[in-house]
Amino acid sequence: MRSALCIIVALYVAGSLLADEDWRQFRGPTGEGHTNAKQLPLTWSEDQKIAWKTAIHDRGWSSPVICGNQIWVTTATREGHQLFAVCVDRETGKIIHDVHVFDVEQPQLIAAENTFATPTPAIEPGRVYLHYGTYGTACLDSTTGTTVWTRRDLNCDHESGAGPGSSPLLVGNLLIVNVDGRDVQYVIALDTSNGKTAWKADRSFDYSTVPVNMRKAFSMPLLVPRGTEQQLVSPAAQAVYAYDPVTGEELWRVLHGGFSCAPRPVYGQGLVFFVTDHDHPQLWAVRPDGVGDVPDSHVAWKETRAIPSRSSPLLVDELLYVVSRQGILSCLEAKTGQVVWKTRMEGQYSACAIHADNRIYFFNESAACTVIRPGRKYEELAVNRLHEQLLMASPAVAGDALFIRTEEYLYRVE
Repeated sequence: MRSALCIIVALYVAGSLLADEDWRQFRGPTGEGHTNAKQLPLTWSEDQKIAWKTAIHDRGWSSPVICGNQIWVTTATREGHQLFAVCVDRETGKIIHDVHVFDVEQPQLIAAENTFATPTPAIEPGRVYLHYGTYGTACLDSTTGTTVWTRRDLNCDHESGAGPGSSPLLVGNLLIVNVDGRDVQYVIALDTSNGKTAWKADRSFDYSTVPVNMRKAFSMPLLVPRGTEQQLVSPAAQAVYAYDPVTGEELWRVLHGGFSCAPRPVYGQGLVFFVTDHDHPQLWAVRPDGVGDVPDSHVAWKETRAIPSRSSPLLVDELLYVVSRQGILSCLEAKTGQVVWKTRMEGQYSACAIHADNRIYFFNESAACTVIRPGRKYEELAVNRLHEQLLMASPAVAGDALFIRTEEYLYRVE
């Protein structure tokens, strides 16, 4: 069984690297913001290079996921009583499916800046997987829009004005979800064929030793190499953990003391890079070959200044790019953490950057996008604006088009 599952995981990793046409998970083919697209637009506006613009009802910050000719997003009523999934035709922008997935009788309190449809779906041919935090997880037949299975028992306390945030990850025939609330903290893998639990791993830190608000997290896992196999690096409050993706066995953890962390990790140069906290974020670089409690010797460096609380890091070759919520963009050497340059961009930032064909695209919360050339000197190529509106979702890429979700619309830009 383990050999078969290892083969499935290996095929998944290879397939992710080759699926350049599709954007099947949060942050794209490898989950780290990279695409092989060669002809993404450099400039655009509300009146130029907009192939189509489709209104999405109600409210949601989930990013678009794309498989073939389908784009899926989730949305929800502002009060959280109804949860939906919307499928848009990639070529025409027409809505194919608008599925009322769940009803919620008593939604918990939520931050004004969050929504009840913030986690990004995961998609593969024939199936789309939806996650709304404690309110439910579902698999739909993407052709018909009908429900294949649901789970409504992955419950946690999102209270104190937080709300759901962690997105699911597909690994072979497993759908893996972080569940980090004020009351419970664990990672769970569901069989994609029927939704049943394949494994569940409780976080090993003793969360009873910290206040309830310091037990939450909103990030999602990333597959990272471990020798000839793979490991699942999963940020949580107080610690970052690594698990065997096949069995859920904990491999190592590093204690950081933060909570409410949201950015997804990235990997490269033999290091995994992650953000530790929302209110006082730090960026850590750790060697992911440890066993048990990782000693300080495995922490290559830490940076505490101008670190993002929401937007995930982007690694391009040997340089790491991070943009703080306040718009301070930093370029650091990945191996050493040394700051190469800093600059301030306009606006505030929640969405994650995209790297394509020697360009990096940074989207702020007012739907303006600054495009730069990666390198050891700051080189701005363009600043593009849609009509000023709220943008919290990270854009997606398919073919030579950007798919940008704002508070009210989904755009195809090319």
